[in-house]
Formats: sequence, C-alpha cells, structure tokens
Amino acid sequence: MSGEARAGRRDGRIVIVGASLAGLRAAETLRDEGFEGELTLVGDEPRLPYDRPPLSKQVLLGKAGAEDCGLPGRRALDARWRLGVRATGLDPDAKSVVLADGERLPFDRLLIATGTRARPWPVPDEAALEGVFTVRTSEDAGRLAAALDAGPGRVLVIGAGFTGSEVASACRERGLEVTVAERGRAPLIGALGGTVGDWATKLQRAHGVDLRCGVTVTALMSANGQLTGAEFSDGSRIEADVAVVCLGAVRNTEWLAESGLAAGPRGVACDAGCRVFNMYGIVTDDVFVAGDVARFPHPLFEYQLIALEHWGNAVAQAEVAAHNMVSPGPLRRPHLAVPSFWSGQFGLSIKSVGVPTFSDQVVIAQGSPEDRRLVAVYGYRGRITAAVTVNRAKWLEHYQRLIETAAPFPPGPGAADHLANLEPVPSDVPDPRVLTHGPTVALTGHLPDRRLTLIRPGG
Repeated sequence: MSGEARAGRRDGRIVIVGASLAGLRAAETLRDEGFEGELTLVGDEPRLPYDRPPLSKQVLLGKAGAEDCGLPGRRALDARWRLGVRATGLDPDAKSVVLADGERLPFDRLLIATGTRARPWPVPDEAALEGVFTVRTSEDAGRLAAALDAGPGRVLVIGAGFTGSEVASACRERGLEVTVAERGRAPLIGALGGTVGDWATKLQRAHGVDLRCGVTVTALMSANGQLTGAEFSDGSRIEADVAVVCLGAVRNTEWLAESGLAAGPRGVACDAGCRVFNMYGIVTDDVFVAGDVARFPHPLFEYQLIALEHWGNAVAQAEVAAHNMVSPGPLRRPHLAVPSFWSGQFGLSIKSVGVPTFSDQVVIAQGSPEDRRLVAVYGYRGRITAAVTVNRAKWLEHYQRLIETAAPFPPGPGAADHLANLEPVPSDVPDPRVLTHGPTVALTGHLPDRRLTLIRPGG
C-alpha cells in the first residue's frame, strides 16, 4: 500500500458504538496508532466508562461504591462523546449510525462494541417488583448494595453461573441467608462442566447456601408491589425480601437487525482480524467488532466462532480491532489470544485459561477438591484445551503454553501430581448448540436468524 493510502487510514471519521471497556481501549489505541481524524464514542449509559467486575464483588460487599469504579484513561482522546443515547440502527449504504434522538453519525469506519446486558426476569410485572434486581450496570450494583445493607431476611439468587455464585458469596460474607435456584444439576456447570460443578455444589453448601439444583423459579410472589417470596418447579416455596436475577447475558445486537450484517442473538460474527461479516459471509472492510458482542474464529478450537464475556478479551480484541482499522492489509494482525477468566467467591480465587466447554474429558491434575487448592485440566480428542485453577493461579502460564502447543491430554509428569490415582472422566459440559443461562464462553455454530435471499449471477 502506498504511503498516501496508508495515511488515508489515519484520517477520516471513526465511530465507536459502545462506550465501555472495549470502546474506550479501542479509542485509545486508535490515537496511539496515529489516527488523527474525527473520533466519536456512543454509549447508552450517561456516565463515562467504568469497570464492571467489581460490581458483583467489592461493591456488593460494601468495600467500594458503585460510583468509584471508573476506568482510568490511558491518554487524552480528543473525542466526541455521545453518552446517554442509544444507537437504534445502522445504514450501511449511507455509512451512518442512527441514534435514538434522531441524529445520524456518518463514518468511514465503524467499531461495534455494544457488549451485553443482563437477561431480565421473563415476567415483566414480576421483574418490576420492588426487591427484584439484576447486576450489570453501576446503577444496578448500587441499588442492590443498598438493599443488602438494609439487612433482608433472605436473598434469592436465580441462576448459579459466575455472577450468581459471586452474589451468593457476597450475601454469605455479609451474614445474610441466601437461597440459590439453579436449573442445572450444579453451579458453574454451564461454564466449567459437571466435575468442577459438583465441587462447587459442596463449596456453596459448606458456606451455608441453601442451594437448590434441578429446579426453576416458576413465580415471584408479592404484596403491594414488594417481593415477598418465590415458588419453585418442585412445588416448594420460600419467603424472600430480595431476588437477584442472574440468568446470563443478552448480546446487544437488535439495533443491527436491518443492517445486512451477520448479527443475531449470539453476537456479531467477524474474522480473526475483527472485520465483520455481512449476512452472506462476505467480510467487510469498514465495519469492525470487539468485546462481548463479537463472535470470532480461533484455530485452537477448530475455528469455531467463540463469544467471550471476559475483561481481558475485551481489551485485547479492542486493541487488535483498532490497529487493523488504521493499518494496511499486510500489517494487520489476528486476535488469537487464549481466553482467560477469574472469579472470587467463598474466599477462593478461581481462574481459568482456554475454553473448558471445548472438551470431552477432565482430570484433577494437581491438588484436591478437599484441600480447596486444585488444578482441573480439560482435554478434547487427546489434547489439552483448558485449565481451571482454584488458589493455584501460578500454574496458569504453564497450562497456557500447553494449550497453545496442543500438548497431549492428560498432562504428563511435571504438570500433574495425582495421575497415578485419578483417571480422566467425562467433562460433562453443555451441548454447545444449546446456550445455557450463564456461559462465560460460548462456542457457536451457524445461526440463521432470518431467511436469506440467494443471489445468483445472471445468465
């Protein structure tokens, strides 16, 4: 590419829809990479970008205020911020983003970083009751923290994925009675499979959680607009003053419904360089995607499209997308980072690397569930694909190397210390074609969300 063409990618107009972690880091990277044009960030929340992981951890424990979780800026952006307004449409022919207030933002290149929102309780009247919460925004966390400060008699947590488990942990640390309802047979099973899920079951019950697996909440009960309890699918009932709905995330793609892009309930599909596919599978060169809303292929996982709800992935993918938005073809790079994730609950640090749901077997390679210090290693067709550590995070880098080099499963001597006694067992992960309510990683296949018009050459 000529110097003139290269310079042309460093000016013009770039619009970023999504003003959270991925959007902010992408904007900073664009400036770092020499973009000198007009930069606009659109966000549906009225406040500047903030950090979400502390909301279900420190904020709910009262150790930090919801307003104290702002993301520090790495540099001055010289950007226009359009906060508190939602993007409602994308006109690919006119190359403009349509906002809820009627404004149209023209662009030369667009980054989609709209992320996810909390899946609400499906019965609107019950979802609107006083005492019913979700945890996604800083406002959500602030309201819930205030409700927990008031000392409710019992908290009901609906869903035992990572967020639900962290909420339950915060409640128990506060000394509150908590009931957790999980439709699967164990907590965390949607993300880590049944073996680790069985261990999580014992962990929660040992900490006094009233854990009810294999059941669903069929109704939230109320009096005078205030939550009073819940009914379960097994016919039982409980009284509760607070209910926290932790049924996973909804990817914010509705505004792209008429855009002609490969966008649907599982996210926005793109290539490894973060360039978005259109609905016919043809890659675009002016529309990019990053963060929780993106679905991208990864060679370590058979090029299946992966959708991640991870802090580290949002940052890494945003930086790759921004680099590619201002770089000529030969200088573009792929987003191939190995997924990683962490959670703190019930006094333990749980960290993972790789994709545990991309597995058929698992083995406890180090430590033991009884000691609450362990490493669970996952394999698929004879190679290592993931590892989950509990209070043994120093081993993550080692297992990341094994994953990257397709090392054989089960791990050999030096990595494992109990293989003589423990044999691999089925990892008991959910069918990847069926999304559970709380995955942190979703392996996704083709998802036709509407009928396509086949285009054939004339003749």
